[in-house]
Amino acid sequence: MPVTAPLTLDDVRQAAVRLKGVAHRTPVLTSRTLNSLVGAEVFIKCENFQRIGAFKIRGAYNAAAQLSPEQLAKGVAAYSSGNHAQATALAARELGTSAVILMPEDAPRSKMEATAGYGAEIVTYDRYTQDRTALGEALAEDRGLALIPPYDHPHVIAGQGTAALELLEDTGELDALVVPVGGGGLIAGSATAAKALYPGIRMIGVEPEAGDDTKRSLESGERVTIPVPRTIADGQAISTPGEITFGINRRLVDAVTLVSDEEIVRAMRFAFERLKIVLEPSGASGLAALLAGRVDDLPRRIGVIASGGNIDTERFAALVGG
Repeated sequence: MPVTAPLTLDDVRQAAVRLKGVAHRTPVLTSRTLNSLVGAEVFIKCENFQRIGAFKIRGAYNAAAQLSPEQLAKGVAAYSSGNHAQATALAARELGTSAVILMPEDAPRSKMEATAGYGAEIVTYDRYTQDRTALGEALAEDRGLALIPPYDHPHVIAGQGTAALELLEDTGELDALVVPVGGGGLIAGSATAAKALYPGIRMIGVEPEAGDDTKRSLESGERVTIPVPRTIADGQAISTPGEITFGINRRLVDAVTLVSDEEIVRAMRFAFERLKIVLEPSGASGLAALLAGRVDDLPRRIGVIASGGNIDTERFAALVGG
């Protein structure tokens, strides 16, 4: 599909139909304590309760489900630091095919084990010296596999947008939606759905300070590449936004704000102690932006996507208990 192909609310709604019975309709949490601290009414879409522990199953399955029987018979490939890896492996299993996943050698152990547990073959690489996109494309071509990228694909983006679609169906109109940004697929899909339903909604992305490639790109008007970020938010350790996601986000995203690793940890601790949920660093960055006062001109009703909760016990204890 060409990178100029438009993405619409209908694409997101069709993805929702494909995902029915496959992805969970995750709950929306509220907290009077959080509202008091933030100074607004906050609605948290808990994708940490999603299958594989993150929103990624939405996009991976929506893309894989549209492959031809001939393509599915050959298998699928993906590259990912963890959540998209697990999602593609599970999608492949659900559709009766095989998956080969390229993962950085320093990916969290729990994510690698979970990916293998879904039946995928794992191939590792060095994220700091090797280009995962080039490696993934070569791997798929050599083995005749259908490549499902983690964010830069219209079907993936449409699937991710179903998280925001569900949230808005449950809450009604919101003044703003705060979304973690890695490659930009979640916020691109969310903005596609949200802006079509409520044109006045503010779309606010959140990146870790060390990984501000999307913020820099939006400010410069073109995609910017930075060194691979070193941040606890491994799901947001991206060096450049996707081509398709950037094209969507430059039209629909109103602002991108940054949070420090320390602010992410404080949000993880708050989520655990007060909301009674476990969030991985990437999954907590949106909440971190609210708690740290990083959202300007605070609106009255805010949605935030808690994008995932895949973190092993030892790392969670080391971060939150430290």
